[in-house]
Amino acid sequence: MANVSIKRIEHDLFELSKFGFNEEDKGVYRQGFTDADMAARKWLINLLEQEGMSARMDGAGNVIGRYGEMDRPAVMIGSHLDSVPAGGIYDGTLGVIAGIECIRTIKENDIELDYPIEIVGTSEEEGRFGGMLGAQALTGSITLDWLEKAKDENGIMLKDAMAQHGLNHHDVLHARRDPKSLKAFLEIHVEQGPVLEAEKKSIGVVEGISGVFKWIVRLIGKADHAGTAPMNMRSDAFLGLADFAHQIQRIIDEEGTDKSRITIGHVALKPGFPHTVPGEVDFTIVGRDLDPEIMKGLANACRRVLSTIARRHRLMFEYEQMSWLEPQYCDTEVVDLIEQKTIDRGYSYMRMPSGAGHDVQFFSNITKTGLIFVPSVGGVSHAPDELTHWGDIEQGTNLLLDCVVELATDKP
Repeated sequence: MANVSIKRIEHDLFELSKFGFNEEDKGVYRQGFTDADMAARKWLINLLEQEGMSARMDGAGNVIGRYGEMDRPAVMIGSHLDSVPAGGIYDGTLGVIAGIECIRTIKENDIELDYPIEIVGTSEEEGRFGGMLGAQALTGSITLDWLEKAKDENGIMLKDAMAQHGLNHHDVLHARRDPKSLKAFLEIHVEQGPVLEAEKKSIGVVEGISGVFKWIVRLIGKADHAGTAPMNMRSDAFLGLADFAHQIQRIIDEEGTDKSRITIGHVALKPGFPHTVPGEVDFTIVGRDLDPEIMKGLANACRRVLSTIARRHRLMFEYEQMSWLEPQYCDTEVVDLIEQKTIDRGYSYMRMPSGAGHDVQFFSNITKTGLIFVPSVGGVSHAPDELTHWGDIEQGTNLLLDCVVELATDKP
């Protein structure tokens, strides 16, 4: 049984972390289509070529390396190269570097394959411009209208950011892959949550990506003087929010599962003055689950509860649904393969959903997919102190190798 070199993985991850590294807070600043991001892509192209692969960057900024000349569908391995501001060194990049290490190990052990392998470092996954551009482009999930309008929080247009690096945003539409050109897509990623560590498991066999709905909710009451308005005569918008927050666990208990999540992530009180009863509160609700029917149940329950609370506190209730993304499931055969290879290796594992979005969710629309999680220490991610132990990375990459070889080899 072939084994990867954790020393090479460690070296490459630290080399890649230099692009956008900030000495002051020790975070990585490599947002999509910045100078640091594009320099990292050039570095990756050079590394792929050094390992004997053909390498290129497509019109969406995805870097793609290919191992094997056979004219057959490819097994693709990958994840993203970009980071959030002040991010860690493992998020996304592990999936790219682990893929390269699989190629090295295959070559060193003279493993013969029947299908080519491709490594992809996708672009703009962290949503600087509001999507997962690279994966969406590769899977044909991008429109020209969106490309023309997409901008970041500072008002910088996507098309202008691309043009600064010699890229034409119209070429994003040419990045789409023919589904027949892919046999499967595999991604390894740090969990970005505390579950694996808490359960003392080395591997997460991911069954799918949770669906997500996002609402902006408004409860409207009456602003009043905090000293003269009697408590029983107020229309306090904040009390409506507080009551709803206390109902979240009950909603999940009655309508959801252990995989359900409801989060109030942003709150704005108006007028927001210490001596004034809040007359309005605007807040977000983000709900998640792996089952679309449960998602609908959670959303309906939120609506019912908010309506009841609004009447109780003499408030008006409004909401706007900003987005609704259906759950995406990994291929059952690939999930079973990952589980079996984990058992063969003797690694501890659990089946689990992903509450966060990943590139794999878009590839699920065009090919068989699988996603492997390795633990995040303390559940921390998107921060400089993001950490995954090298032993867990080694096990995860060995598992990835076994699955890739199996998928890239014809069974007798």
